[in-house]
Amino acid sequence: MNIIEDLQWRGAINQQTDAAGLEATIDEHPIALYCGVDPTGDSMHIGHLIPFMIMERFARAGHHPYIVIGGATGSIGDPSGRKTERQLQTKEQVEKNVAALTAQMEHLFGNNSNISIVNNYDWTKDLTLLDFLRDYGKLFNVNTMLNKEVVASRLAQGISFTEFTYQILQAYDFFQLHEQHDVQLEIGGADQWGNITAGIDLIHKLRGPETKVYGLTIPLMLKSDGTKFGKTAGGAVWLDPEKTSPYEFYQFWFNQDDCDVIKYLKYFTFLDHAEIDHLEQQVETEPWKREAQRRLAEEVTAFVHGQAAVEDAERIAKLLFTGNVQELSPVEVGQAFNNVPTVTINAEPQNIIDLLLAMHVDSSKRQAREDVQNGAITVNGTKVTDVNATIDPADHFDGQYVIVRRGKKKHFLARVTN
Repeated sequence: MNIIEDLQWRGAINQQTDAAGLEATIDEHPIALYCGVDPTGDSMHIGHLIPFMIMERFARAGHHPYIVIGGATGSIGDPSGRKTERQLQTKEQVEKNVAALTAQMEHLFGNNSNISIVNNYDWTKDLTLLDFLRDYGKLFNVNTMLNKEVVASRLAQGISFTEFTYQILQAYDFFQLHEQHDVQLEIGGADQWGNITAGIDLIHKLRGPETKVYGLTIPLMLKSDGTKFGKTAGGAVWLDPEKTSPYEFYQFWFNQDDCDVIKYLKYFTFLDHAEIDHLEQQVETEPWKREAQRRLAEEVTAFVHGQAAVEDAERIAKLLFTGNVQELSPVEVGQAFNNVPTVTINAEPQNIIDLLLAMHVDSSKRQAREDVQNGAITVNGTKVTDVNATIDPADHFDGQYVIVRRGKKKHFLARVTN
């Protein structure tokens, strides 16, 4: 089974410009290919990860992927998938984001010698306006550009000349990569089809229609209920551990629905077909074990954050399940309770009733006393039943946190300040 057949089995191909030609070329020899990401922020989220996992698959199959950080195109703004103009970033912000994304890519893919990371600013910065218009702009028909879905969808609202010319810059990327590194394939999301075909058209005009260059897009990722993949109540799931902790990252994957988990195993892991087929059978026969979700969480977390992060996440989950939160480190508390209701309290010891009110666990002293007397309150892993109990924040977690649980699942966190 070649790489294209594997991608088809995984459901990872949406469109191809020349499926037969690409497969024949790949069967003849290893190829160079590319996928780009613009530095619109200082971290990628898991939606960005999808095409780059495919790049990793190509690398493992012996091909040479180029990851393009869009230092040039990111200064312009891709209109794809947008209804309004993107607000331009300052040059300093673009440079900061380029550095952050480059470091992130090196962390994810730097150990694979088959993968190169480049910046399109390097081959665009010396291109003058006159050269751009004479050598490349002349080769683009405005009528054709207007018919590209990415532009056509914006005409009613309006699109600036800046964003209108984005597809020329992306096409120029493909041309330069083809010239410098013999790149023959561009991969992107479904919304990149127009930009990808523009690059192929440019290469054919400059180097002849028989030049073997191809485009491949991946499907839009949706959950089984039709909603967009990768969003949670707290927002995007980031690859940066400072934005989404490794524990939260692990839990995101572990909490996937039975209807989605096999699709995600195919997309986001490098497990072989036999193991995924076995996990699919387990989902059908023993769904309560959540073995497929566990393997998904382990594999993706290990790929993004390393095996130690997997072990830490599973340890935190076990301690939360057993209620032994007092065994968590302060760092682990910050990860595990990042999204629970949180307040700030001072470091002075205080009565349990006053603490429950300060942490908004209860709204009245009467309710707080009832909860304590009924055994519904646990503080730092210890049940409190005495309404006169005093809680000293210095007793646990190096005096940084107080954790309160009301009932079986409702948690509250207090950050302690001196």
